Amino acid sequence: MELTLHYCYITIDDGDKALAFYRDVLGLEVRNDVAYGGARWLTMGPASQPEVNIVLETLNADPAASPEERKALGELLANGKLRAVVFATPDCDATFEQIRASGAEVLQEPIEQPYGVRDCAFRDPAGNMIRFQQLKTA
Repeated sequence: MELTLHYCYITIDDGDKALAFYRDVLGLEVRNDVAYGGARWLTMGPASQPEVNIVLETLNADPAASPEERKALGELLANGKLRAVVFATPDCDATFEQIRASGAEVLQEPIEQPYGVRDCAFRDPAGNMIRFQQLKTA
């Protein structure tokens, strides 16, 4: 079996703030922006990886979710308990400085991790943890 990543989903609470962060700060390209019934889905991805899509979806995007489930998801998001995505970067320190300059909330400055990467972490505008890793070169 051969699998490739096509879509991954990140829960957001505000489409416009998420768009500004993921497009304007991280430089992802917008591939689709759909609003329907009060929900919003922003499909984005790195220009260099057209086959990889990150879908930013608002809390109310799942029509099958009960009000209690939406409330629980909103509380987890508000408390920063949802993780989002890990990006690879050739220069963790430069990436960190660029994102920090945007005013994004810093969770971790660049450090060498015992598992072989240098990484840093931020929160996106919804509170999701986003990590940036620089893989070690041989």
